[in-house]
Amino acid sequence: MTKVKKKIELISKNPLDFTLIITVFILLGLGIITVLSASTPTALAETGKSYRYVGTQIVAAVIGVTFMLILSKIDYRFWQKKYKLAYAVSIVLLLSTVVMGASSNGAKRWVNLGFISFQPSEIAKVGVIIFYSAWLTKNKDKLKSINDGFIKPILLILPMVGIILILQNHFSATMVICMLVAILMLLSGCRMRYFILFGVPLVVVAVIALFVAGQGFRMQRLITFSNPWQDKTGDGWQIIQSLYAIGSGGLFGVGLGKSKQKYLYIPEPHNDFIFSILAEELGFIGCALVIILFAVLVWRGIIISMKAPDMFGSLLAAGITSMIAIQVIINIAVVTSSMPVTGMALPFFSYGGTALMIILSAVGILLSVSRAANKT
Repeated sequence: MTKVKKKIELISKNPLDFTLIITVFILLGLGIITVLSASTPTALAETGKSYRYVGTQIVAAVIGVTFMLILSKIDYRFWQKKYKLAYAVSIVLLLSTVVMGASSNGAKRWVNLGFISFQPSEIAKVGVIIFYSAWLTKNKDKLKSINDGFIKPILLILPMVGIILILQNHFSATMVICMLVAILMLLSGCRMRYFILFGVPLVVVAVIALFVAGQGFRMQRLITFSNPWQDKTGDGWQIIQSLYAIGSGGLFGVGLGKSKQKYLYIPEPHNDFIFSILAEELGFIGCALVIILFAVLVWRGIIISMKAPDMFGSLLAAGITSMIAIQVIINIAVVTSSMPVTGMALPFFSYGGTALMIILSAVGILLSVSRAANKT
């Protein structure tokens, strides 16, 4: 028996984090039910089949859970050896949008292979977590210096950020990736003062440059965010309809399947604004339950990170947990008009087969770290 097989066999015998996996399955089940309810009118209008989108989501969920269970049995340290490959694959996939990219809303963010389409930026997020967890672990003794503890990590992320912004015009993915890198750097021991002295001014300059070069649409989003009712039939339409949906839900909601805003009022209600439909149908109580479930997931992720047997496992668990938490916070902030629209999906809920499979695969890696942390 090879060393790899022995390691896989050894780690697969350790118990999983039961609370985490149950929480994921509950979120996944609620997500599929919400997609079923939210997508029916749009699916019927666009495809002639009411259950087309939820059918695709269920297939993706089954495949994603299979990946999750397989990856949970593979020793997470396997990815530490492949960190350079993870970086290279992420760059190549992001560049592939130039050749195989499919345009959507004026941006090439999707790669269409005929039998499947996906957003390379979703895979790149996981690639960034693997790469930085390993790179920072490898250079842990040098992270107090400004060169290795700030300049090099920033330079390493610039190619990805540049490709995503210039070729894909994908600001939300850029924001998530930059936040993930910052979190991993701080957790690994990089000095906070470098971020304050150099990071903050850099972010301010970058944001100003983005808005100046954004052909006005990003500035329009800020204007719409500040007062969506000034253009309620144009740019403000989506967020206003979202607020109507949330407001109509009240405490207990109008009832599962009884949303009115999903009937082509909210554009693509099964995607980025699915939380609005959830709020309308299940009310404050339903929203609170979902937020609590996400909080439990984050809590378990933090515990796994703290109990991980090595620095790589700790950063890997923290990165995956942060990726989910950041996307949840931004999505809910957008649909409640607490921040400008960014196009951020809600993990486990928003429609998207490949995105669901990727997030479940990432949870599988997190479960692998939990196995190592729960040695029998």
